[in-house]
Amino acid sequence: MPDALDLSKPSIPLDPPNARIPAFKPVVVPPSNLKAPEGVTMEESESESETEAQTVQPSLKVPVIDIVLPLPTTEVVMTATYAAVAAVATTTLATPFFNKIKKQVQKFLQKKVDKWKENRKKKKKDSLVS
Repeated sequence: MPDALDLSKPSIPLDPPNARIPAFKPVVVPPSNLKAPEGVTMEESESESETEAQTVQPSLKVPVIDIVLPLPTTEVVMTATYAAVAAVATTTLATPFFNKIKKQVQKFLQKKVDKWKENRKKKKKDSLVS
């Protein structure tokens, strides 16, 4: 017979877990009521001029009739595009299912109409015979 296993000592070495903790540089945010000292003029940064340029609504000038047409913003165009693509995809995928259901309902209703016509003819014959 083989010797029994000695379970009093664990044979698997267990190392303590280690982790690398991320360190970030602190971000200093100035207070909202911060003002420049008197006599100091502020220079406009590039980011401020870019945001002002982005707030201007694009337009299209028609030269013959001198009309300025406002154009939609990029966000509006993208939203409309996504909605249109979703609508076309849904319609394209759902059309075969609806056509199949429509054909089955038409066959069912036609059978009911034919049966009704047949019963009506029988009643007419029975009423004429009596």
